[in-house]
Amino acid sequence: MAAMVQKTKLVLTMSGNFLNDVLSLIVFTLLDVLDFVLCYVYKIMDFFIEADWKPCYCSSAKEAITSSGKILLSEQGESKIVRLTSSKLQLEEISDTLYTRPSLVSEVSKSTVKRLKVEGTSSGSMIQSCEKIKKRRTVRSTFTINSTIVEMLQGRIGGQSLPIPRWSDCDCKTCTSWTSSCKETLYVKADGAKDNAQEDVLFIHGFISSSAFWTETLYPNFSKSAKSKYRLFAVDLLGFGRSPKPTDSLYTLREHLDMIERSVIEPYKVKGFHIVAHSLGCILALALAVKHPGSVKSLTLLAPPYFPLPKGQQATQYMMRRVAPRRVWPFIAFGASIACWYEHISRTICLLICKNHRLWEFLTKLVTRNRIRTYLMEGFFLHTHNAAWHTLHNIICGTAGKIEGYLDEVKNRLKCDITIFHGKDDELIPVECSYNVQSRIPRAHVKVFEKKDHITIVVGRQKAFARELEEIWRNASG
Repeated sequence: MAAMVQKTKLVLTMSGNFLNDVLSLIVFTLLDVLDFVLCYVYKIMDFFIEADWKPCYCSSAKEAITSSGKILLSEQGESKIVRLTSSKLQLEEISDTLYTRPSLVSEVSKSTVKRLKVEGTSSGSMIQSCEKIKKRRTVRSTFTINSTIVEMLQGRIGGQSLPIPRWSDCDCKTCTSWTSSCKETLYVKADGAKDNAQEDVLFIHGFISSSAFWTETLYPNFSKSAKSKYRLFAVDLLGFGRSPKPTDSLYTLREHLDMIERSVIEPYKVKGFHIVAHSLGCILALALAVKHPGSVKSLTLLAPPYFPLPKGQQATQYMMRRVAPRRVWPFIAFGASIACWYEHISRTICLLICKNHRLWEFLTKLVTRNRIRTYLMEGFFLHTHNAAWHTLHNIICGTAGKIEGYLDEVKNRLKCDITIFHGKDDELIPVECSYNVQSRIPRAHVKVFEKKDHITIVVGRQKAFARELEEIWRNASG
């Protein structure tokens, strides 16, 4: 009888997986076509509303541009851009997943263009083309240029910039409050000790979230003794919540780290501090810890997105397929796939939801009357498509090749305690990711919670989590 039940479960699982694969193929093929159409729709709308169209990543990477436009320098799987500041030029890494996302429509269009070019060339030029292709296969290309990033950065050089906010972004007071400030720093919600603080704590939220993820759950539940000892800093990351949302930013790792340092570490004169980070924030936490190895007293990571890279795989592309597998089920994976693979569909979602977030927040409060759900929705709404799109690719995908180096640096250079929390039912970042981190840092302590997912690892158990954090900080200080 038990064998029969086991066999039935196996058959149902295989049938479900097969159905999921078939539906995913159909749905994402249709989405490929829709995104292709929306590309031209937005070009037209941008042109008529803003007298210019926003460059997108549908264009293929070029191999040469004029000397004045040599802005993006890239090799296979690793790209760098020239970052312009008031005093210097810097090289910053960007993810090739921004402009290399294979789809049925793109492959068909590219093959059609190639075929037309071949048919239009003479036999002599065809021979030369074949020789060039052979050389490219044997000699690695040194520089390639993506036209979208070139256009964005050339606009910055020439002093031209897109309007703030864009027509498809929200223009409410909350979303644009940063434009009236002379200083472009992150929104920081500070709490805890005012004078004679012994230690500091930095909270970093995850993707499409805000500081409210911490301030509405943990801040009210910390003990009086903790609040008298620690200064608590929860930031809205660049492009999210009430923080600046520049339209000309590529939201790279350097930009995110610089803004955290400029908004918290420098103005508050932070010396030694604890870090608590969730999801995407774990990547920033590791990079920040490596940058300030002598200052970090403890590192608490919730659902860190670390997938070890198999041999022969390109880090950025592998990471993109792990977090966004182009599957309709589970639903959270479907949402991640939409956000990661489709530039114009995700812009449409932001247009419908984020631009009209005040309406959705009102309806949410009216229907749920649940404060926790309301603030989670607010965190989900307050961002721009430009910020979400570039942060997703440049942080989650773009740092995939660096994570192992960060983990090794933390293992060898940092002496602090490392604690990892993970919900067993997390369908976005599986539990194996936390154990993967532990395999690189054996002293890391992993805590897995039954019947908790990517959000409920904090929400719903905030009192217990606040006590656990206080214990971690006490032990680190002791």
